[in-house]
Amino acid sequence: MAVERKSSQGYGWAGAMPAKQGLYDPANERDACGVGFIINIKGVPSHSILRDSEDLLCNMTHRGATGADERDGDGAGVMSAMPHKFMAKAFGELGCKLPPAGQYATGNLFLHPDKPTRQASIATVEQIAGALGLRIAAWRPVPTNSEILGPIGRSREPVVMQPLVVALEEQLAEQDFQRRLFILRKRAMHETGPDSWFYVCSLAARNIVYKGLLTPAQVPEYFSDLRDSDFETHFALVHSRFSTNTFPSWERAQPFNWCAHNGEINTLRGNKNWMRSREGLLQSAAFGSALQSAFPIIDEHSSDSGAFDNVLELLVVSGAMTMPEAVMVMVPEAWQNNPQMPAEKRAFYEWASCIMEPWDGPALFTFSDGRYCGASLDRNGLRPCRYYVTDDDRMICASEVGTVKVDPKTVLQKGRLMPGRMLLVDTHAGTIVDDEELKLQYSRQRPFQQWIDRQQIKLEHLQVSEKPIVVDSTPVSRDRRLRAFGYSAEQLNLIIGPMVQNGKEPLGSMGNDTVLACLDPAPRLPYEYFRELFAQVTNPPIDPIREKIVMTLACHVGPEGNLLEVSEQQVHRLSLESPVLTDGELAAICSMSDKHAGWATHTIDITFDLAEGIDGYAPALDRVCQEAERAIGDGAKVLVLSDRAAGPQRVAVSALLAAGAAHHHLVAAKLRAKVALIVETGEARETHHFCVLVGYGVDAVCPYMVYEAIAKLHRENVLSGQTVMELIAQFRHAVDDGFRKVMSKMGISTLQSYKGAQIFEALGVADEVIAKCFVGTASRVAGTTLAGFAADALARHDAAYANGSADSEPAAAINDEGEYNWRKGGAKHVNTPSAVANMQDAVRRENQAAWAAYTAEAEASVRDCTLRGLLEISGDGAQAVPLEEVEPWTSIVKRFCTGAMSYGSISKEAHTALAVAMNRLGGKSNSGEGGEDPERSEVQADGSCARSAIKQVASGRFGVTSSYLADADELQIKMAQGAKAGEGGELLGTKVSRDIAKTRHTTPGVTLVSPPPHHDIYSIEDLKQLIFDLKSANASARVSVKLVSEVGVGVVAAGV
Repeated sequence: MAVERKSSQGYGWAGAMPAKQGLYDPANERDACGVGFIINIKGVPSHSILRDSEDLLCNMTHRGATGADERDGDGAGVMSAMPHKFMAKAFGELGCKLPPAGQYATGNLFLHPDKPTRQASIATVEQIAGALGLRIAAWRPVPTNSEILGPIGRSREPVVMQPLVVALEEQLAEQDFQRRLFILRKRAMHETGPDSWFYVCSLAARNIVYKGLLTPAQVPEYFSDLRDSDFETHFALVHSRFSTNTFPSWERAQPFNWCAHNGEINTLRGNKNWMRSREGLLQSAAFGSALQSAFPIIDEHSSDSGAFDNVLELLVVSGAMTMPEAVMVMVPEAWQNNPQMPAEKRAFYEWASCIMEPWDGPALFTFSDGRYCGASLDRNGLRPCRYYVTDDDRMICASEVGTVKVDPKTVLQKGRLMPGRMLLVDTHAGTIVDDEELKLQYSRQRPFQQWIDRQQIKLEHLQVSEKPIVVDSTPVSRDRRLRAFGYSAEQLNLIIGPMVQNGKEPLGSMGNDTVLACLDPAPRLPYEYFRELFAQVTNPPIDPIREKIVMTLACHVGPEGNLLEVSEQQVHRLSLESPVLTDGELAAICSMSDKHAGWATHTIDITFDLAEGIDGYAPALDRVCQEAERAIGDGAKVLVLSDRAAGPQRVAVSALLAAGAAHHHLVAAKLRAKVALIVETGEARETHHFCVLVGYGVDAVCPYMVYEAIAKLHRENVLSGQTVMELIAQFRHAVDDGFRKVMSKMGISTLQSYKGAQIFEALGVADEVIAKCFVGTASRVAGTTLAGFAADALARHDAAYANGSADSEPAAAINDEGEYNWRKGGAKHVNTPSAVANMQDAVRRENQAAWAAYTAEAEASVRDCTLRGLLEISGDGAQAVPLEEVEPWTSIVKRFCTGAMSYGSISKEAHTALAVAMNRLGGKSNSGEGGEDPERSEVQADGSCARSAIKQVASGRFGVTSSYLADADELQIKMAQGAKAGEGGELLGTKVSRDIAKTRHTTPGVTLVSPPPHHDIYSIEDLKQLIFDLKSANASARVSVKLVSEVGVGVVAAGV
């Protein structure tokens, strides 16, 4: 066996993954897969089912992956029914006579190779089993073939054993037996810990899982049990894993206890936090007090698929739901915008949305509990699933066709699983259950619509009264409170104005060269330290316009019910169609106890006394958290965090920091699911502000200050032609559309799933702030502390209220900070007018002095505005290299490449000049995604050539022809936009000239939009296919993939 690393140095089970270090975080591990199952519809067991599943698994080898040594797989496995005949023989060899099927349980357990550690784990299992009224009658060593493993697999190879678990009581009901097994497994996992290498693949009476760090072909070779002809099963569910990273591990192989998953849960952080919060509400008569010992329900070290399996198992084992019903709740189809959906089914999904947010993302789930076996697809249908039904009562379902050889004459039915649909076989009834029939059956079991009609609270039920917004006589340009909250003239004119007038966010040119918030000496709002994450390769972004039908901003807020008890009380929540509230709507919510008894509202002031200075900021956050907890204890159902008290003597804590701290404090205390969290703030005015607030757990936002600014702009005739309330409605519409756009970048369809999912990375935020307000958020570069944010808040306050008084001399005009347009003395930019002028002068007149001035200013700007500008080459201890050993410059420049800029985004002259220059140097220019005129490949009389050596292929396929692909030294797949990742490229119609349209094979004057890349790449398997297709078009060209930097991009790049 290879030398082992110490577990304490690693992360997760057996320390198989490196601990968090440098830029690596094991939380960013991702996977993609091939899944499928074969089942006898009538439930008749046979060994042929298992034998054919071997072909199914091996024929999806290309959907898995291997390490540098091809013997190291990323993980593969199979779930089957409990093979009673085989187990009777296997345990009979140990002198044990098995009880009837269903009255015993077994499964594969991973244990440490070290005997004392292994025996300690076994003793723990036996002790817990005895306390639960169970007995371990025997331990069977599972025969395995270690010789076929590669070095990585062998370095963490566990000992695999099967316990024979029986009940001490006679005639113990099967459901009760299953619940005790659940508690046994959860407690054993908690008490042994990952350092012991202890892991339970499955422990059940009706099914069993064989899996490991294997290739698909190795599974039956490694586990000889699977080749025994007495191993008979009526179904086999298989999984081949593609770990898009370099650290796969044994326990992350699939299937899990109940399901296998191909896809990615984009909202995982939120799902985990909300589930942790719900533990404070969970009660089960079936489990009794034993349920507490199963917490936390979600294993801390599990993958997204493992976390999903943990919750699915709880819902089913508790008896709250059947397996198909639980899958419907966790992965609902798109129902809000589907008028054709039957009313009963719509009511079921609305009830489901009251008890749990969707586990959102591209996903194909296959699942089984022994009776049911099926597959369910996410609402977008962004994973492939095909199935066949044959005349010998078999169904074959897999990620693609051709996985099992089938005589076409025997096929009775075949098809593709559609978005949001479920494919289900009930082996007790011996039937394939129709999706619509199945869901209507569950929808009609209870009067969900009556529950909703009686219990659900909607805003219109609260008699919202929109009174005119009262504003003072101060002009908007000299409003002190606007200054205190950091408003600028640019934001009013360039952002808020267009949002109000047009009902949508304004468009800007690509790129942002302003100084990073963490490097800016001027005070900045905390929102500006956060960057939105986006999907690339391992999962797709979606299109918020074309796929609007699957997207929704509707949410239920307020106290949740007990997840493990289906009841009418679960829908007694407040329904909001948008997270952006008006003043009138917030007032109605604050007084809702007048109409709905028990819905008490508590407002928490998030300001502090100016006299406390910087030292008052952190205690104010602590006070907010403690007051929130006390209010819940006193019966509050709605918490409002408000900074309206900000004024001459009161300084506002950032609403983002206050909300983040309160949310995470309540999650940790398991209280968050008992209350709605609303923010009333003067800070929020841009879409990004709202998104960050909701992303960190806020249910709704009332941006009262922007409403007052709109009212003043209307009074001053800057905004006219509509009433103030109509203008506010336009602003809210723009923010709502902005939410959809931001959610779509990460492939998230519902705001309910986006809420609390923390789809951001922080840049330049200190660890102390992350730990208090943004737990789990990546902050690669530490920086601004709570004291720093306090200083910024005080600086803004001082600019608004000189000497702490509102009655002193008139306030100065709101600054035009030059964030969007360069202004002298304003925000710093990488590109400045003087630098551009010097560069142009240097080129036009070959002016060396101008060139020197340009380079000096450019270097200073980069140093002031970016992180890369702060890096210095360390020459400490370096020795000079003889010049003759250094490559000549003529050789070095051949490795130079230009950035990808399409013809259309820049002019024809610039595009061709770059290509000619790079060809003269021997380097490579990049065509960008706009195609290229074939005439540019011709060599001119002077020897110059304007051909781009690198040809780019993007989702829009503009200009991509067979000759375009063949005429390239390198083909580049554009996975994401550098300047606006997660969105498609866009070329305005005014720029689409006749020549550009000819090159792109489009129509002059028509705006061109490349869709987000999901039209090409649903997963990393599809990227493999596209690479193959491009190599088929041009075998001699290199193929590269353009990724955009974000947290975890190294993990994605390793997979690519």
